[in-house]
Amino acid sequence: MTTVRRTTLNPVPVTPLVRTQPLPDDADDPAIWVHPNRPELSLIVGTNKEATPRGGLGVYDLRGQMLQWIGGLDRPNNVDIAYGFGWQGRRIDIAVATERFSSRLRIYRIDPQRRRLFDITDLEGAQVFRGEREERAMPMGIALYKHPRRDEIHAIVAPKAGPREGYLHQYRLVATRAGRVGVQLVRTFGRFSGESEIEAVAVDNELGYVYYADEGVGIRKYYADPDHPQANRELALFATQFKGDQEGIAVYAPAKGEGYLLCVEQLEDNSLVHIYPRFGRQTKPLKVVALGADETDGLDVSARNLGGAFRSGIVVAMNSEGRNFFYYSWESIANAGTPQLG
Repeated sequence: MTTVRRTTLNPVPVTPLVRTQPLPDDADDPAIWVHPNRPELSLIVGTNKEATPRGGLGVYDLRGQMLQWIGGLDRPNNVDIAYGFGWQGRRIDIAVATERFSSRLRIYRIDPQRRRLFDITDLEGAQVFRGEREERAMPMGIALYKHPRRDEIHAIVAPKAGPREGYLHQYRLVATRAGRVGVQLVRTFGRFSGESEIEAVAVDNELGYVYYADEGVGIRKYYADPDHPQANRELALFATQFKGDQEGIAVYAPAKGEGYLLCVEQLEDNSLVHIYPRFGRQTKPLKVVALGADETDGLDVSARNLGGAFRSGIVVAMNSEGRNFFYYSWESIANAGTPQLG
């Protein structure tokens, strides 16, 4: 059993507004897609982390009802969303998942009219960690990054195991044949302690940072732009005081330019989220909230107005025991305890 951490900030309990229908086997990571015209029709995509044929993705509405099941994936681990990918002469939104046992990414076009995902993966061209073997060839964490100057979307991917330096691989998503999408390696980067593994990865596109969880050690921060003059320099290591593993990471980025970084401490029965300032240094959390979710891995957040109780945004967290995901209003998290957050 995991020991609850000692902290100068008392965790403040928050209650989920929605509990999704369960996945068949093992929920792991959610991603939020915001509908371009009707935010109340936005979707949550969650991974069912199981070997084929049971592995897959569940697509949920904001009431927690499953609208689509995509099966046949070989142990999908994490998933992320990107907007405005150039494909066949138009812009599309995409969901990209890691498929661990097949050593590749799976890329899906999101259809806003039908609210469905459609596979556009080049199964050979989307292979990652080429030349590696065993756990070093198995993708787990993923974050999508939109390059600020070039019309490119990159996938930053973490394997199950890797070296002390150059653990993360950054790939450019590229069109291949017959409308399919593959990847091209851009760089390797990122320090690793060697103590456990790296799974959670998140990108702050506006500020240009990538964060990843070196489990059992802390959260590391780098520049996401591979062309940055200090691209290979670690900018920070924080969240080192956790007793549970450092897991899901998400960026709350409102249009007015403030925001927060949310980091999961994985605990049995009642995982915690440590909320750090988005700007400046992440030396200590502003607030710690208790989710009431069991052994949370993945987490996502959106600052967009999704209507109703989610008008200030939504937080989605994985709940292990129920094989499902919990939805929280940002307002309930921001106003819980002290300090209150904007």
